[in-house]
Amino acid sequence: MKVIPGALPEVLILEPRVFGDERGFFLESYNQRVFREAAGIDANFVQDNHSRSVRNVLRGLHYQVKQPQGKLVRVVAGEVFDVAVDVRRSSSRFGGWMGLHLSAENKRMMWIPAGFAHGFLALSEFAEVLYKATDYYAPQHERCVLWNDPDIGVHWPFTGVPLVSEKDGRGVPLKLAETYA
Repeated sequence: MKVIPGALPEVLILEPRVFGDERGFFLESYNQRVFREAAGIDANFVQDNHSRSVRNVLRGLHYQVKQPQGKLVRVVAGEVFDVAVDVRRSSSRFGGWMGLHLSAENKRMMWIPAGFAHGFLALSEFAEVLYKATDYYAPQHERCVLWNDPDIGVHWPFTGVPLVSEKDGRGVPLKLAETYA
């Protein structure tokens, strides 16, 4: 596995070893020992999530203020623009963001540690995203930063108007959000 530090150094881009031939391909999407040795992260994943979105669906920017989740994100069908935002007020990069194209074709993964909000935009006709989480989903602790907060300035590559859930449409600007210390 190749590990590439992202624009936010705690957020990692992971490129698995892919073994392919005329029959198709094989890759290890997760191996605890390899993840620990290559990325230096000893994560305990407790939950796997799978979502399907149609083109221009924008999900996020989500995080949990208690029971924070680290996430290992990958795409198994289609393509998304995956985004992480630093929501740790004590960080010199507070409000900083990075985005990465993840697709079934490029097979890249993104590690988003606790302390970061996460969201993505479906770029293909549909996209299926799988992600492993280090803590359980706790809706009472979930928060949402407004996806188009001008103080963050994410450059979402959508055409037209993104499809956003009512909940995500009620996200708050980062300056008003409950965040990490």
